[in-house]
Amino acid sequence: MHEIDAVSVMGCDHEGKCSTDFLILSAQRAAELGGQSGVIELAKSVGAKSVLIADTRAAAYGITTSLGGRIVNLSLPKDMARDDARQFIVTLLHGTGRALVRSDGSRRLYDLARRVAKSDVSVFINGPSGSGKEVMARFMHLQSARKDKEFIAINCAAIPDNMLEAMMFGHEKGAFTGASTSNVGVIRAADGGTLLLDEISEMSLQLQAKLLRAIQELTVTPVGGTKAIKVDVRIFATTNRNMSDECRMGRFREDLFYRLNVFPIQTQSLRERPEDIGAIAYELVMRHVKDVTEAPLLSPDALDLLMAHHWPGNVRELENVIQRALVLKDGPVITADAIMIDQSSIMDIQSQTATAQAVN
Repeated sequence: MHEIDAVSVMGCDHEGKCSTDFLILSAQRAAELGGQSGVIELAKSVGAKSVLIADTRAAAYGITTSLGGRIVNLSLPKDMARDDARQFIVTLLHGTGRALVRSDGSRRLYDLARRVAKSDVSVFINGPSGSGKEVMARFMHLQSARKDKEFIAINCAAIPDNMLEAMMFGHEKGAFTGASTSNVGVIRAADGGTLLLDEISEMSLQLQAKLLRAIQELTVTPVGGTKAIKVDVRIFATTNRNMSDECRMGRFREDLFYRLNVFPIQTQSLRERPEDIGAIAYELVMRHVKDVTEAPLLSPDALDLLMAHHWPGNVRELENVIQRALVLKDGPVITADAIMIDQSSIMDIQSQTATAQAVN
């Protein structure tokens, strides 16, 4: 879901430049223009900031840059699948942090998320750990009218409860030991924008009550303060738990859950959308290379190994495997030899399969 708007050079008015980020040319077209000088002139004429020259019929993979990285020469092997080549180019151009989807289920989910993003309702995102809940939240923020304002995420499970209250609501100077200055807190810092409360099911009942009041009144009162301060913030919440069970067991306030769960979004585990694995793997490759010229290609046999695994750890597990592959690779292509998947993960899958077969 890169939101790419592509136009042909013929569709550009050279007097009113396109002011595009990228001009993409085939190697054949670049040669017809007379090489680098002709390419530069064309880029100037359409207002392009960078140029990608792609040879999709090369004997081997390679990537080089010139003019301080503003021109990228990309060679892709001629036997590379067209969709894979296009996905690699898209990821190369856009860098990291995007929502990458190819499966039909993921497309439907992100189409729904895009529609929900246009409203201002609270959203509760539920799904397995490492399945992309924060990526979904950021995607919705960028699709909303608040996209030019702050997006602030806070992990409720990673912060002690006494500190979490001060971080969320802010505090006055001297409110507690160590409070040498005042702090506005993340709710006020996200004023006009979006606040993501990650793993909200870990929040204490006492803090849940204070959060509920803040959401209802659209005000916050800093720790140690007496004056309520108006805020305008959209709240997303995430969890990997069954919230109906949490409410029934008394571990989460039912009134707060329904206040946040105006629109529920359910993310999928990686094994439920295997078509997305290759796209996400390339995004992770780009995330962990220091320079675009160091970005390796994934060989077909390496991609087959990634597609065959069940990924109980979801995207986080895949990221670990990609980081290992970047260390183990020998040359510009990641081969199957560089794909090292945790044995414990494989054994866990085998155990689950054996148990299921025994039950059947």
